[in-house]
Amino acid sequence: EIGTTGIMVSPVALGCWPIAGMTSPDVTHEQSLLTLHAAVDSGINFLDTAYAYGADGESERLIAEALGDRREQLVIASKGGISLETGGARNIDGRPGTLRTHCEKSLGRLQTDYLDLLYLHAPDPQVPVRESAGALRELMEEGKTRSVGVSNFTLQQIIDFQGECPIAAFQPPYNMLQRDIEVDTLPWCRENSVSVMVYWPLMKGLLAGKLARDHVFTPGDSRLKYPMFQGEEWEKNQDLVDALRELGTRSGHSVAQMAVNWTLSQPGISVALCGAKRPEQIRETAGAMGRPLDSTTLTAIEQLLVERGI
Repeated sequence: EIGTTGIMVSPVALGCWPIAGMTSPDVTHEQSLLTLHAAVDSGINFLDTAYAYGADGESERLIAEALGDRREQLVIASKGGISLETGGARNIDGRPGTLRTHCEKSLGRLQTDYLDLLYLHAPDPQVPVRESAGALRELMEEGKTRSVGVSNFTLQQIIDFQGECPIAAFQPPYNMLQRDIEVDTLPWCRENSVSVMVYWPLMKGLLAGKLARDHVFTPGDSRLKYPMFQGEEWEKNQDLVDALRELGTRSGHSVAQMAVNWTLSQPGISVALCGAKRPEQIRETAGAMGRPLDSTTLTAIEQLLVERGI
């Protein structure tokens, strides 16, 4: 359930950034449409997109093209407050007028009258959080979204936003290697019935088990700016992936399914957002649903993380 809204979602959601083709040159229109169909056919009813996913809203337009006739079966989340400038630079704008414009344009692209969940994509340092929250509350009161969430917020920002508009969901990065939210925001969300919908459960492919130890990243690959993809950290993470692969062989799970299931087993985590640009990718991660890891496997994973230093 998203918060206390009564809106029910699959525990694996399709993250719809990759299908926009902004960071992957090999994405095709046909493959993106097939990926959307594969997600729904695999039991996923929850699609996560944003106004900024694509230079001209490609992600939202693709959803409408592929699944417009299945709208009532879907739960669609979008985000406002960030737009892409020419050249790909992000522009953060949390002013009420901008948030309304983003919402209305997203509705038009998606060819729908309402969103199920509308996030503030990120806090705008130039706009008080409560001011942005008031704008989203108004959109919810008008029926343009059924619920409201926040993404990439600190705990204090969440609390400030909640004072002006009820929050149903919080979206941060979280995975085996990135567990900062366990300190404060995750406990707060558990205590306040706010669903935590995490992105990067596979840490940009690292925990999918598909990147070979000798993988060479192309110049400009955004992953190169993260220490976990470099040097000694990379070797340690590859050791972890190898160990997860061995565990998964015994339990019948792929490495990606192990990572997604571990994420969903953590207290307070409601949904894992899994990006995909090809049908087989989302079929694999969707396969984690309904096949939880047993206690012995979870204990073994925790020991691996201790040995890894996490």
